[in-house]
Amino acid sequence: MSIFSQIFGGGPSVDLKSVIAEGAFLVDVRTPGEFADGSVKGSVNIPLDNLTKEIARFQDKKNIIVFCRSGNRSGMAKSLLEQQGFKNVINGGTWQNVAQFVH
Repeated sequence: MSIFSQIFGGGPSVDLKSVIAEGAFLVDVRTPGEFADGSVKGSVNIPLDNLTKEIARFQDKKNIIVFCRSGNRSGMAKSLLEQQGFKNVINGGTWQNVAQFVH
């Protein structure tokens, strides 16, 4: 699915809105420096390189949305979390894409 579909509807963004409204765990997997330059309100910064060390923070979360600068690292984060047994992970793509649904 193209980034335009994600941003302008007809794709995962429709699901993102409702999942975020239900209180999803929002995880920015960018570096701390990138996170400091701009982030999604209410999100936590767990850089991709630290994901497996921080796995306990994901336990008992109903839904998890991972995102980054381009969607590439969040795709890797989704795969890593699924390998750890999590079934409720959504790749939100870019942090700006996720931010548009957070109020």
